[in-house]
Amino acid sequence: MDNSMVYLVAALGCLVVVTGVVIAVVGRRKARSGPRPRAAGAPFRDRDADVRRGDPRWLKPGDTVEIRQVSYTVRGSVHLVEGGWSWAEHLIDDAGGVKRWLSVEEDPDLELVLWTAEPSATVTPGAPTLDVAGRRYAWDESGQARYTATEGTGLDPRGTMRYHDYQAPGGARLSFEAYGEAGWQVALGERLHPAEVMIHPQGGPEQVA
Repeated sequence: MDNSMVYLVAALGCLVVVTGVVIAVVGRRKARSGPRPRAAGAPFRDRDADVRRGDPRWLKPGDTVEIRQVSYTVRGSVHLVEGGWSWAEHLIDDAGGVKRWLSVEEDPDLELVLWTAEPSATVTPGAPTLDVAGRRYAWDESGQARYTATEGTGLDPRGTMRYHDYQAPGGARLSFEAYGEAGWQVALGERLHPAEVMIHPQGGPEQVA
C-alpha cells in the first residue's frame, strides 16, 4: 500500500469517528427537545393504596404534601417547558419554615426529586464532574426552558430558566438553575419513591389524568 492510500484510509477513519460523535451529541439534544414520551399508564390509579396517596402531577399552591412522614405546604409552583418536554417544580415548606423544592417529571416514568438549596456552595457548572459535600457528580444534561410561576415563588410570572444537571452514583442529584438574568442557584437533590409521598389537596380530592 503506497503512502497516498495510507493517508486516505486514515482520513476516512477520522471522518467516521467525528461523524459518530456529532450524531451522538445531536441525538441527545433531540431527545430532550423532541416530543415527550408518555408513561405506559397513569400512576396512582391501579390500586386503592395508590389512589389514597394522590397524584403529584396535580400539585398546586395550598396543597399539603407529606414526604417521608413530614408535612409540607405548597407555597408556589413553577411550570417549565423545553421543546416538547415539560415538568414542574414546587416550593414547599414545613411547620418550622424550612423551604425545599419538589420537582415532578415524567421521563417517561414519574420522577420525584426533593431538593435542598445550597446557598453557600462555591462551585459553578460546566465541568464534566464536580465534587460537592463529599460526593462526585457527573454531568447529565443542560439546557434552557420557558417557565410560568405562581405567586409565592419570588419569581417573575414568566421568563426563561437555564439549567445544568449532574448525578452521582446512587441517584443523588446536583442542579444549577438561573432564572432570567439572576445568577446560578445551587441545590442538592434526592430521588423519592412514589410510596414516600402522599398528597392532601386543598379543597377536596385531586384531579385524575
